[in-house]
Amino acid sequence: MKTCPDRETALALLKKYNAEPFHIQHALTVEGTMRWYADELGYGEDADFWATVGLLHDVDFEKWPEEHCKKAPELLAEIGCSDEFIHAVCSHGFGLCCDVEPTHEMEKVLFAADELTGLIGAAARMRPSKSCQDMEVSSLKKKFKDKKFAAGCSRDVIKEGAERLGWTLEDLMEKTILAMRSCENAVNDAVEAL
Repeated sequence: MKTCPDRETALALLKKYNAEPFHIQHALTVEGTMRWYADELGYGEDADFWATVGLLHDVDFEKWPEEHCKKAPELLAEIGCSDEFIHAVCSHGFGLCCDVEPTHEMEKVLFAADELTGLIGAAARMRPSKSCQDMEVSSLKKKFKDKKFAAGCSRDVIKEGAERLGWTLEDLMEKTILAMRSCENAVNDAVEAL
């Protein structure tokens, strides 16, 4: 079983370097999404590791956007994160802001799902329900094709992520919608409580 900081310690580190509710919401969403994926893909015993990597994947982004994934190792060392944990966090920036390649299946999932959660979140906010609970892959694909919609979410990274996993784009979208459904209410509650 892979070791990681306990959630309280990890959340305290996140909040130490992130004050924007949007960044905290994204971190909580990726945490929940990664936990769902761990259980779904047969890594249930490592679900805490997957989730905590998701929670802390952007720990350095709000204060050091120009050093994203380069500052993270120093911050993660503050709470004694293992080299394996730090590698996993940094790998989601591969080809964008660092050269740490995602090699483990978990790192590939984080690489693929990180950008996609942003796109799904933006699409959910446009829906009458303001939720991904009733979102279909077909409507997400339309948003994906519209380059002006959520322009900050890299379609190339999402496509490359699906390829690295050996999944179709539709598979990745369907799974990530389900993953976000699993944690949406808890994330909303946590953000309201900030």
